[in-house]
Amino acid sequence: LTKIARPMTDREYLIALAAFVPFGPARLKLLVDYFTSAKKVWSTARRDLEEVGLSKKLIEGFVKHRDEFDFKNYFASLEKMDISVFTQKDKSYPKSLLEIPSSPVVLYIKGDIKKIENAVAIVGSRKMTSYGKEVTEIFSRELAQLGLVIVSGLARGIDTAAHKAALSVKGRTVAVLGCGLDSVYPPENTNLAKIIVENGGALISEYPLKYPALPINFAARNRIVSGLSRAIVVVEGRRKSGTLLTASAAADQGKTVFAVPGEITSPMSEASYFLIQNGAKMATSTKDILDELHIDFRVDKESLAKVMPTTKEEKKIVKALEKEPLHLDEVVRMSNLEAGNVMATLTGMEMKGIVKNLGQGRYKLI
Repeated sequence: LTKIARPMTDREYLIALAAFVPFGPARLKLLVDYFTSAKKVWSTARRDLEEVGLSKKLIEGFVKHRDEFDFKNYFASLEKMDISVFTQKDKSYPKSLLEIPSSPVVLYIKGDIKKIENAVAIVGSRKMTSYGKEVTEIFSRELAQLGLVIVSGLARGIDTAAHKAALSVKGRTVAVLGCGLDSVYPPENTNLAKIIVENGGALISEYPLKYPALPINFAARNRIVSGLSRAIVVVEGRRKSGTLLTASAAADQGKTVFAVPGEITSPMSEASYFLIQNGAKMATSTKDILDELHIDFRVDKESLAKVMPTTKEEKKIVKALEKEPLHLDEVVRMSNLEAGNVMATLTGMEMKGIVKNLGQGRYKLI
């Protein structure tokens, strides 16, 4: 018997409509409300689209998209790549994004977005300084160790450092992309994106498959970065940069904006000082962030247990290293443990994200 193709659902029509990016979230919502369903928008005649005020150029683009869109292949591709797609009516759609202006009608997600209520965004310049990298790693690592999810944009510089630092302590991190999830931009972060998903994090985008990373996309992406987060931390950036756009989106959403002060002579400190002068909170340690979020903040005990010393050997080594980095021999002497025991314990502590191997036999607490 010939298998009869099932009719498309209104949800699937909505996903197909949202794949025509020029409509944008606000216009698409208005169209669906006006015509009463996504299916009716999809099948509406040109003259009716003209009557609601759409330009001829926009209508031509939509008709071309409608004629070329292959429902079967599109949804099969999503399934093959293990990419989930959610509309605002789906239970798994992040509740925090429903509250932001011009919230995405459709979200594509690869990975796990459960338990992201306590998330902090860390953003900054693509051309980070060594100071910016160090500060980003400290903030991201410490917050991730406490069970907070680190959100950023997978861009070069600060974003990449934030994602990698969270992963270094087995923390969860979420990357919001400015292109379809069938590709990664920048391409050198393709493996990093894979590791984020493998370690319990997620990649998120509002853009359909095959949609390129256009410059205009990143300003729109910023509202999702801040929308997913309880607060946003700006590490570095120029006075005129995308970093400030992210901070502006966060402020518009009523989120707390933190800025990390830098060298006053560095151009990369311009964004931070501008934000501080205009009401952002200064962050000099993760404690500043935790104090601000204390009302609703809850430590993920399971995540915290992974990075806390649990054995008497670990506790002795932590005590030895609490003031300054030490050579292995000094750790052995101060802990009164055998060298072999210290080596094995330090290796385990490094894997748990408690200590860092500085090379040449020297270790420090993270």
